[in-house]
Amino acid sequence: MNALLLVVDFHLEGCRSLKEKRQRLKGFSERWGKVGQVAVCESDYQNALKQAQWSFVIAGSDWRHVQQIQAKLEEDLSQSLDAVITSLHQERLL
Repeated sequence: MNALLLVVDFHLEGCRSLKEKRQRLKGFSERWGKVGQVAVCESDYQNALKQAQWSFVIAGSDWRHVQQIQAKLEEDLSQSLDAVITSLHQERLL
């Protein structure tokens, strides 16, 4: 078993409510939460309007496959979110 923790901090410019914040990030978390080898959660800044933090755990039997999923996730993060990534931290768990 191989696992990777990916923690991503976002800045949401112009966000005026927590409802708007969650709507702007919801589709992304739902899409990646359906991937069988990925678990996702909002891990910090739940009550901050212009900040968000999401944690992703990617697991698999092959480390190379875990890294491929990570690369797709990071590419999707940079291309499809209405937010600016301010920090990205990764840690190999297993």
